Amino acid sequence: MPNPGEKAPPSDCSDPEGMPCRPRRARQAQESHDGDVPSLCPPRLPTSSPPQVLSMAELLETAQEVSRMTIAHEIVVNRDFKLQEVNFSPNSLESRVKETLHKAFWDSLKEQLSASPPDYTHVIQLLREIKETILSLLLPRHSRLRNQIEEALDMELIRQEAEHGALDIPNLTTYILGTMAMLCAPVRDEEVQRLQGVRNPVQLLREIVRVLDLMKMDMVNFTIQSLRPHLQDHSVQYEQKKFQELLAKLPNSLDHTTEWLHKAAAEVSASSLSSPSHPEVHGSPVPLSLGAVSRSSATPSPMSVLNQGYMNLLHWEPGTEKYPETLLMDQARLQEVQLQVNQLTIIAAVLLVSSSVCGSALFSSPGFVDRLKRVTKALLEGLPHTRPDKEHCRGGQCSAERNCAQNSRSLPKGLAPIEEELLEVGHRFGSMIHHNRQVYGPYYLGILKKVLPEPEAGIDSF
Repeated sequence: MPNPGEKAPPSDCSDPEGMPCRPRRARQAQESHDGDVPSLCPPRLPTSSPPQVLSMAELLETAQEVSRMTIAHEIVVNRDFKLQEVNFSPNSLESRVKETLHKAFWDSLKEQLSASPPDYTHVIQLLREIKETILSLLLPRHSRLRNQIEEALDMELIRQEAEHGALDIPNLTTYILGTMAMLCAPVRDEEVQRLQGVRNPVQLLREIVRVLDLMKMDMVNFTIQSLRPHLQDHSVQYEQKKFQELLAKLPNSLDHTTEWLHKAAAEVSASSLSSPSHPEVHGSPVPLSLGAVSRSSATPSPMSVLNQGYMNLLHWEPGTEKYPETLLMDQARLQEVQLQVNQLTIIAAVLLVSSSVCGSALFSSPGFVDRLKRVTKALLEGLPHTRPDKEHCRGGQCSAERNCAQNSRSLPKGLAPIEEELLEVGHRFGSMIHHNRQVYGPYYLGILKKVLPEPEAGIDSF
């Protein structure tokens, strides 16, 4: 029971009605349940407290949590996500270090086996690692096979045989290859079969380790594929919980997101003021600062502001503005969409100019439009990130692309030749922002309730 005489820490977060948000402590985020929707008011440090400094252990723990959250997010939004073998460039430092260390180990193993009597120290260590890897590939129902492997690769018995010079490496590798053939995916059958013809024991052990690493990767990718439906069902709650825990440790983790929404709100308000229903004051719209939105009779809705913020991502200037924290995990994908939109804008302009110059007879000839699109796209591939003029984008071709991205009305007739490409980009963009809005909608709404002077009554979600 709380002490009646204890004062609650001050909170600098309040709603538009002036009602203070309930103060929270860092531990409350950890005590929240997985399905709980996070508070609209992100946790803040008391104004009198010094900046929070995390220890090295806390920083490492936070980095690991962010890494787990990123992997889970990637599995959900990227259906093609899978682990792949890391291939360093031949002349890179990583490649040279890896090659040097591997060569040193296998050369040492070769020297030990060539000695008289042979030294099996490295072999025993290698067989132990091979056994552990094979056991990690087994499913819970493989209890009988697990017992067989434990018996065939009994490390205590192998150590005793090595001490007496009676270790039969060919027999052990034959059993290992047979077990690998039973457990490997069909795509690895050929590689495992090829190992049957390797006679050099050092080379054989080296190839066994390599193929086992690939089999581990196959098992991880199979597990990812199996877990994806479950993660999709719980991804929103999981990401909300993890982001709330991150906010408890780093309360300033929404600063760039707040600036992003401030800017979007100012743009929407300025657009509404300059529309025919809101005449200009003395020939120019009322200027708006980044941190305030004019109190007009037509206050923009939170949804219109959020949509404007999402559309601003399609002409984001790299290096000039900080990306919103809530969109960092999708930044690479959004930049790809941005590049596609810019390319489609230029292709559409080329097609419109070609139609007016060449005439309908040539433009409507079979294959002309498709060939022109391929040539234009090939020319754009070799150029840096070409982007159309922002003002032209707002009033011209990109406005149609925005409508397509938001799954709204039909395209203008002039954009019919790239309708398929626009629909594909729009679907990809819409999927990303839909998931983002589901996860971070409560935080966006909490920010917009303070940004907008007169938010719509009763708005609790998007």
